[in-house]
Amino acid sequence: MTDLSDKVEQATAQLFSTGQRILVAVSGGLDSMVLLHVLHRLAPTKKWRLTVAHLNHQLRGRSSDADQKLVERVARRMNLPLIAERADIGAMAAQAKGSIEMVARRVRHAFLARVAREQRGQTIALAHHADDQVELFFLRLLRGAGADGLSGMEPVAASPVDPNVKLVRPLLSVTRAEIEGFARRERIPFREDASNRCTDHLRNRIRHELLPLLERNFQPAIRSVVLRTMELLSADAEFSWHAALEWLARKPSDFESLHVAVQRRVLQDQLIELGVPPDFFLIERLRHEPQQPICIAPGKLLLRDVSGRLHIKRDIHFAFDEEQLEINLDTKPMGVVFDGAELSWNCKNVKSPAISRRAGREQFDGNLIGSRIIVRHWRKGDRFRPIGMASAVKLQDLFANARVPKAERHQRLVATTANGEIFWVEGLRISEGFKVRPETRRLLEWKWRRRAI
Repeated sequence: MTDLSDKVEQATAQLFSTGQRILVAVSGGLDSMVLLHVLHRLAPTKKWRLTVAHLNHQLRGRSSDADQKLVERVARRMNLPLIAERADIGAMAAQAKGSIEMVARRVRHAFLARVAREQRGQTIALAHHADDQVELFFLRLLRGAGADGLSGMEPVAASPVDPNVKLVRPLLSVTRAEIEGFARRERIPFREDASNRCTDHLRNRIRHELLPLLERNFQPAIRSVVLRTMELLSADAEFSWHAALEWLARKPSDFESLHVAVQRRVLQDQLIELGVPPDFFLIERLRHEPQQPICIAPGKLLLRDVSGRLHIKRDIHFAFDEEQLEINLDTKPMGVVFDGAELSWNCKNVKSPAISRRAGREQFDGNLIGSRIIVRHWRKGDRFRPIGMASAVKLQDLFANARVPKAERHQRLVATTANGEIFWVEGLRISEGFKVRPETRRLLEWKWRRRAI
């Protein structure tokens, strides 16, 4: 037995049981052909019943057909049953207006899960290896993943289209170099996909440009370093996951006393259960803003209560609201409530302004604003010039750039001068035209706080 076969045999001892039915996903490329040959070599002693599955994506014309013919020929030589199908991934991607890679992945997993069920098996063997893990680490790092994502693929995982079907990866401890060496020694036929050399795809740029650069100029052992880091992150992610599950199983309490990592995991798990994508910025808003409703879709609000539990509220009306409130900044008491927001202010004369910003507080040049202002909601056609910008832009565009959900925009308050110029928008930058300057002599301190619901 070779070193690679030994590694796979050790891995499969934990992954497969004796006599198990295994569906082997084979594309015709190097990795999957090596996986098929190793599993076929081990099958007699393990009494495994192997079936080969191949999906022709029809993306490379004759080359795709040649891939299929190779898989058919090898399966026939090994006397293994083969399930091969064709799918026009290009047409499907065009119709769905999605990326070819994502559509191909979805269709491929659906095909494999269906065939596994039809073959009365629950296990699919995939050929992902150690170098795939390293590339995945950088892919997810560049997209801003947390410990879960950066810890990479698990040796055993549920199919993304059927939780009752298992995906098993026997080659995760094997490097691409070992696979190539094994294929040469054993003279294993395979097909080279020319698209693997195309650097239009981010993964290929990581493989052919980023990793060689890091190996050459920074860390020759970058691959083993990354794999070690992924192992550490996996343990950290598993710990926070168990801590979150334990907390969620208890009576709601003490959310604020939880470690930040556990808080995030508690919210992430609840979001997934509610069918809401666990976006980092959404999780942070939920952590820092208890009882503050956040619009996640038209007519749908999400909020965290003080105990840490998430709730969805529906049937909220989101239309342009013409209600407004006129305020005389010189009158007392210097505070009002408007549509669930507590607004207060303080005007004072200063010799030299000292600018200080805190959450829920802004400062303006009081002389430029004047004594009478209007507080209202965003209205269609509103324009605003944020600090640092040369000209005014549509408030709608600013909301879009700040990723404020469409329905939530109708809840945001704005404050204008008596002649209608917007100087403050709730949650956005202040106006360039009314900022505090060295020559400011009347300082307006403007505060706001959303009432708990």
